[in-house]
Amino acid sequence: MLFAAIATLTGTIIGAGILGLPYVFSKAGFLIGIIDLLVLGFIALFINLYLGEVILRTKTAHHLPGYAEKYIGKKGKYLMFISSLIFLYGALIAYTIGEGEALSFVLFGNLNFSMMMSMIFFFVMLPIVYYGIKALERGETVGLIAVSATVLAIFGFFASKINLNNFTFISSNPIMWFMPYGAILFAFMALSALPELREELKGQEKKMKKAIIIGSLIPIVLYILFVVAVYGFSGQNTPEIATIALGRLPSLLAVFTMFTAFCALGIALKELYVFDFKVKHDDAFALAFFPAFIIILLILILNLVDFVEIISLIGGISGGLAGILVLFILKKAKKTGQRKPEYSIPLSWPVIIILSLIFIAGIIYQFVF
Repeated sequence: MLFAAIATLTGTIIGAGILGLPYVFSKAGFLIGIIDLLVLGFIALFINLYLGEVILRTKTAHHLPGYAEKYIGKKGKYLMFISSLIFLYGALIAYTIGEGEALSFVLFGNLNFSMMMSMIFFFVMLPIVYYGIKALERGETVGLIAVSATVLAIFGFFASKINLNNFTFISSNPIMWFMPYGAILFAFMALSALPELREELKGQEKKMKKAIIIGSLIPIVLYILFVVAVYGFSGQNTPEIATIALGRLPSLLAVFTMFTAFCALGIALKELYVFDFKVKHDDAFALAFFPAFIIILLILILNLVDFVEIISLIGGISGGLAGILVLFILKKAKKTGQRKPEYSIPLSWPVIIILSLIFIAGIIYQFVF
């Protein structure tokens, strides 16, 4: 059970976000990017622990808007709902577009068939998401092993091809130092998976803290290894879908990570409507995927935004808003929770203020720059 829970969290975290990291590092500079990655990675770890404590303090099962309503009222519910929609729809859109490019490159050696492959991927995923948690459990456990092995293999193979001069670059424009913020935060977002952890650990909730810590730390390590290998190899020529710089075989990592993450977040989006808005299963499925399909189609046809722009915008806005809400939800849950949790994390007002200011600054950056 513990390994399955770790795999669910890690598999949800490591999705399309990993593919954009070397690109944003190439714009800000390696050292700046590493600092951003470590700071945001540990902030994400604590936000995951905070939400995990909220879940353990609550007797009934909810998704994120339900917990927000329970502890901070209707306004909190709708703000969390908006944040969840931005992230979940945005992630599905980013994964579909990114998967199309990755599949086109793997199968045909170019990006000419990206739109067609995106559409094929989207429709293949529909029945997998429709049938729910069983597909998630099988996919994430295998996914953790496969993704970890692939990243380690990429690092091992390209370590000897790294150009150390690539690591010395730092952008002369301080504004660019903050460019990685949204993409990195997106790469660590997995709050929607935490209710699934409690379901998987039912009867063994005492293992939830360990699952969250391990499941949050694994991506930090794998992200660093991946960025060192890809950015060290391709430097300023790093493409937005990073594995394209490495060749067709390494690009299978992109294919697999986006597949597993699409499974997890597609199910989370569907169940958000079911659990927190009491929508029937089939109607929830339609609400989840019909709007996503229309938006994907418009983006692909009109070429509205690129891959990194999507994940940066989603991470900065949705991640920031959700992070702030989780802080206030836990503060209230510590006073009014229905059960004694299996673990408790200290949360003071200075911590709430500092983290909230970081998240607010990130949201403003996305709109201004």
